[in-house]
Amino acid sequence: MGDGLRYIGVAERRARLGMRHRLAGAARAASPAEVAESLVALHGSDPATVYLAVGARLAEPAKTVARTERALYEDRALVRMHGMRHTVFVFPTELTAVVHASTGLAVAARERASLVKDMAKAGAPDAAWLAEVEESALAALARRGQATAAELAEDEPRLREQFAYAAGKSYEGVHTVSTRLLRVLGVEGKVVRGRPLGSWTSSQFRWAPAPAHPELDVAQAQSELLRRWLAVCGPATEADLKWWTGWRVTEVRRALAAIKAQAVSLDEGTGYVVDGDVGPVAGPAEPWAALLPGLDPTAMGWQRREWYLAPELWPSLFDRSGNVGPTVWWNGRVVGGWAQRGDGEIVWRLLEELGGVERRAVEAAVGVEAERLRGWVGPAEAGVGVARVTPRFRTPLERELAG
Repeated sequence: MGDGLRYIGVAERRARLGMRHRLAGAARAASPAEVAESLVALHGSDPATVYLAVGARLAEPAKTVARTERALYEDRALVRMHGMRHTVFVFPTELTAVVHASTGLAVAARERASLVKDMAKAGAPDAAWLAEVEESALAALARRGQATAAELAEDEPRLREQFAYAAGKSYEGVHTVSTRLLRVLGVEGKVVRGRPLGSWTSSQFRWAPAPAHPELDVAQAQSELLRRWLAVCGPATEADLKWWTGWRVTEVRRALAAIKAQAVSLDEGTGYVVDGDVGPVAGPAEPWAALLPGLDPTAMGWQRREWYLAPELWPSLFDRSGNVGPTVWWNGRVVGGWAQRGDGEIVWRLLEELGGVERRAVEAAVGVEAERLRGWVGPAEAGVGVARVTPRFRTPLERELAG
């Protein structure tokens, strides 16, 4: 494109996505841990997203729920914790130290300062009191192994104390000490989400002590996180990297220099890949389709999404806050959306204009994926029918299809 950099076009980016994101048939993974390692992070704001994102990428998805629960809560190969942009993710346990140092420390400092400030404004006890409660709560959690906030309050009643915040503002309200303190401890890497109270779709989690990890140098941790992500999601622009990590642009540039990232030319400008990843990449041998959940890490992986998601589809597939809903994929691009009805049926709709031959191929492949998904979602907790999966952030097309 005249700048001396190798041009990587949309077709090659989609080929990389299909293979590296474990979506093409030949690239599917053998285990939930392998999926998480390949993607670096699984969005965890919606509990069901973790399981649906894993199941879409497993070669044998039949026992997705049981295998993912085992990885999270028994083997501890995966950890649910706060990460980039103060969002809850599921990471490979080996990455907890990297995530904590690269993204968690700065957010944690702001969160603790905000808590202390809000309590002071409300006339609540001071920081020394809060430190006592924190030490007592962590000790109680260590004894129990895992517990809800209510259970911890049985051991440390001061967690039930309440204080008002944002008095006089439209969003004023009342917080309990436990709600805010456990959130701060989560960002600080002292506690993580444990097993939920209900089924795999439940958002009511217990808390558990965070796995021990070494304290890493911030700059080194940022370089390692960016290297891992760029190996999976490159090429990506500075804007993509800044958005995904939540870092300042100076931190992004420092990390890019540290890992010797190579610049390439993209339709939207200069992008970057890890050192040695400039050359052509072999794409999938066969066409592929996928049904990805709301907040899937592939659909939410880049700030600029035009190369895989046409802007005219956004109003149907995103909510007003920018959260993506369930999407239908064909060969590296989004072509529609899907939902689950109350009786468990998986329904979908194509939104892109496709020629007759391609449309029939897409419909056949998506139909197979719908049956594949319906097959592993499995029985509901009560043992009747199938588990009902309703996205936490609902989008126009999902609502319409769910009926």
